[in-house]
Amino acid sequence: MDPDTMREDGGDVYWRRRMSVLVAVLVVVAVVAWACSSGGSGPERKSSAQSSPSATPTTDPLLAGLRTLAMGTASPTPTPSPSTPTPVARHKRPGEPCAEEDLVLSLQAGKDKIYAAGAQPAFVVTLVNTGPVMCTADVGPRAMEIRITSGADRIWSTADCVSGPGTDIKQLQRGVPYVRTLSWDRRRSSSDCRSTPAVALPGTYVATVRLGKLRSTKGVFHLR
Repeated sequence: MDPDTMREDGGDVYWRRRMSVLVAVLVVVAVVAWACSSGGSGPERKSSAQSSPSATPTTDPLLAGLRTLAMGTASPTPTPSPSTPTPVARHKRPGEPCAEEDLVLSLQAGKDKIYAAGAQPAFVVTLVNTGPVMCTADVGPRAMEIRITSGADRIWSTADCVSGPGTDIKQLQRGVPYVRTLSWDRRRSSSDCRSTPAVALPGTYVATVRLGKLRSTKGVFHLR
């Protein structure tokens, strides 16, 4: 074989081997690059991204509980209730029954607070209307009762043994007192209307006047 031909053939073989090695290296580099790029989007990457604290926001259990409690206990907006109108005071008409708060009741004993034997105690009862208009009141012996007591003993009352209805309706003008005078015969009275009531014994007695819930001051006197 020609030596020149052998050198030419040997040179070709050498360059073919060099090119094969170079191609092999490029293939390896390409494979490695592909593996790295595919590994970044593979399952392991995805799993790591899911386990990363910044990938999925976490909720603090304490904050969640506070939010739930606040939502459950938040008071609703109160619905304004309709305001109740203030009742207007009705003007009283003349002739209507007197209101007790418009009446002033008083009793005065006689001049002699110590009564000798046989002397009858005398009393003066006054009832005054302080209301704005004329009104009516029952001043009969049952409604406006004069009572005499001695300690806890009920001695005498105008409400005992009343004949007839016992009512006496009077018109009371504003500021004009109704006056009633009476004397006591010093005998006891009772609801059973005894024909011969007992005579009251000497001692200290108290007289008062009652009209509904009204009470006069006490009039103290003595019998001899």
